[in-house]
Amino acid sequence: MHQPSARFLVVSAGMGAGHDAVAAELVRRLEELGQGAGRVDVLELLPHRIGAGLRSFYRTTIRRAPVVYEGIYRAFFRPGRGPRPGSAPLAALAEDRLLALVERERPDVVVPVFHLAAQLTGRLRARGALEVPSAVVVTDFAVHRQWLHPGNDLHLCVTPEAADTVRRALGRPAVATGPVVAPRFFAPAPGAARWRRHLSALAPGRPPVLLSVGAWGAGTRVVDTARLVSGAGYLPVVLFGRDERLRAELSRRPDVAAFGWERDMPGLLAAVRAVVDNAAGQTALEALATGVPVIGYRPIPGHGREGVRRMAALGLSDHARDSWELVRLLDALTEPSAWRERRIAAGRRLFADDAAVRLTGAVARTAASG
Repeated sequence: MHQPSARFLVVSAGMGAGHDAVAAELVRRLEELGQGAGRVDVLELLPHRIGAGLRSFYRTTIRRAPVVYEGIYRAFFRPGRGPRPGSAPLAALAEDRLLALVERERPDVVVPVFHLAAQLTGRLRARGALEVPSAVVVTDFAVHRQWLHPGNDLHLCVTPEAADTVRRALGRPAVATGPVVAPRFFAPAPGAARWRRHLSALAPGRPPVLLSVGAWGAGTRVVDTARLVSGAGYLPVVLFGRDERLRAELSRRPDVAAFGWERDMPGLLAAVRAVVDNAAGQTALEALATGVPVIGYRPIPGHGREGVRRMAALGLSDHARDSWELVRLLDALTEPSAWRERRIAAGRRLFADDAAVRLTGAVARTAASG
């Protein structure tokens, strides 16, 4: 029997590239399943260019003033006793535009993939202003309280532990579907051989190790980490994203391979022996899908630090707490070993389900019960 087509509205946020990557892949999967799907950036729903200002402030603090972001994270994102500040006033500013968009697009489900969007839909659902269900795709390993609003109908989480956190906090349905990563990271990468030749020519005999610092080049002492990795006998491969300042710093080091925005990430990941990660974000998840061990080191504050620790606690990655431990982990994980194989297997087991299939199934069950 043909399942009737539904329409989904995915609400992302242009904070780096990770949430948009998840949103794009969700839309692709839903359309492949015969569903209708559209996207909107929650920052664009905020009036008076507030969203652009918020993006700029976050980008500046995470790159140039991490201690400021750590304070914001402690106040707004971590749980604590007594009244705690939240993002409700900010979410309220986007309500009218989201409701107008829902009125025009007529989606059957709204799907936030960013915590501010989850607060927005949760508020609207709680008071009945948003009449269609909201299903939150929680992209973080460490579920902070801004992801949590009891008004949302369903939560799709990266791990069973994260789903359990949501259920205990809200008493609302939550399931573990694993991360949302594009299928090209699971298949043999056509560009891998080209990358291997290129990296080998740059530094013969030195195993390449990718240093992940996100689309904005956000990272703590990235050049120092590259120097450490090089001194240990590896070729540090740094993606500086769109950070021209970091590019200039790295260009002065002939022992570092530095690249900007790279489209062939599947090929590059398949060509390196390990990923040194600082945020437990989308690049780390893509590495797990590719079968490359991940080592967390010098994570960015707030969600980055907590995500790196949670990934390691779950046995999906390792966390190097100092330079000596980073070198020891690289030596252990870049060579064939049972340890390396365990990490690769654990990472691939994470992709246990399909969020898009779960979303369409939830719509079908709702339609059947109605």
